[in-house]
Amino acid sequence: MKEQDTHNAKRKKEKSSGKHMSIRSILGGDILANDFFKRQTTLLILVMVLTILYIDNRYTSQQELIEIDRLKKELIDIKYDALTRSSELMEKSRQSRIEEYISTEESHLETATSRPYLIQRD
Repeated sequence: MKEQDTHNAKRKKEKSSGKHMSIRSILGGDILANDFFKRQTTLLILVMVLTILYIDNRYTSQQELIEIDRLKKELIDIKYDALTRSSELMEKSRQSRIEEYISTEESHLETATSRPYLIQRD
């Protein structure tokens, strides 16, 4: 009887120790009932949480890089637009262009023939 008890104890120990792990037991979920997984449950949960945080952090940083690139392109476009408008304003505000505009419009304005003078206070 004692021999049979020791034999049964050895068989249980072999089953629970994971020596007979097969694909069927892994896919069936029996591997989770193994002593190793029972002892390391908190570690496995921690590893899964850290993995999820790592993936989330990487995804967030990639989204931010995409947004930075988009904003850089938009900034370049705005700078070129500002430069274009500035050059157009310079062209329109030249004295020759203003005189030409005044001469084409029926206006009583004329170019000054005398120099401007400064009024001094007493």
